[in-house]
Amino acid sequence: MSIIVNLDVMMAKRKMSLNELSEKVDLTLANLSILKTGKAKAIRFSTLEAICKALDCQPGDLLEYQKE
Repeated sequence: MSIIVNLDVMMAKRKMSLNELSEKVDLTLANLSILKTGKAKAIRFSTLEAICKALDCQPGDLLEYQKE
C-alpha cells in the first residue's frame, strides 16, 4: 500500500501506550492495532480527528504517501 500510517511513531513521540490512546479516542485495541500495523483499508475523518486531538498532531503527522 502506498499510504503509510505512522501512528506508532507519533505514539512513541508522545510516550502514549495503545491502551491509553484507546481510552482517549474510544476505539477498541483491535481497531487501533489494525491502524498501527498499516492493515487498515480506510479511516473515518472522525476517528482521524480524535486521534489527532489525543496525540496533539496533524493528519499529515500520521499519514504519509509513498510511491511504490
